[in-house]
Amino acid sequence: MTQNENEGIETDQAERESSGAHPYGRYLEEFQVGDVYKHWPAKTVTEADDHLFCLLTMNHHPLHINDVYAAKSQQGRNVVVGPLVYSLALGMSVSDVSGKAIANLATEELSHPAPVFHGDTLFVESEVLEKRESQSKPDRGTVKVHTRVFNQHGTLVAEFKRLVLVPRRSPRAAAAAGNVE
Repeated sequence: MTQNENEGIETDQAERESSGAHPYGRYLEEFQVGDVYKHWPAKTVTEADDHLFCLLTMNHHPLHINDVYAAKSQQGRNVVVGPLVYSLALGMSVSDVSGKAIANLATEELSHPAPVFHGDTLFVESEVLEKRESQSKPDRGTVKVHTRVFNQHGTLVAEFKRLVLVPRRSPRAAAAAGNVE
């Protein structure tokens, strides 16, 4: 048992989960191709969220931060900056997909088929596309997911695929059983 000596609280994730805490992330064995995780909670994107993200990332495009400019644009109003939408979706998926990850290996095919506006609420889901055991290390494997982001109207506003390296729950059992490719 790992204890934070200064605080006297349990800090080890596995110990906290064994006490009844919400599981955070999944082991390789827990992923099944075709499973869809509907991430919770949803997130309403505020003007403050968008402006702060733009300022932090030095993206000062007026479409995102200038109401007068945006009113004359094709959309007729401010559009939430795309990397914020991606970052929110990625973050919302962590507890279901990569909470136990060793590493995030790749993001592919990121697209924004429709704009997100201040006040839109994002609903995110991830589908497991593939699961592979490591050929060289029996304690891990990769999982590829397709994450989709919808607004409150059900419109697809962003999507991407990512590859995550996750640990096995039982690496010794897998090696003993010869389950390593």
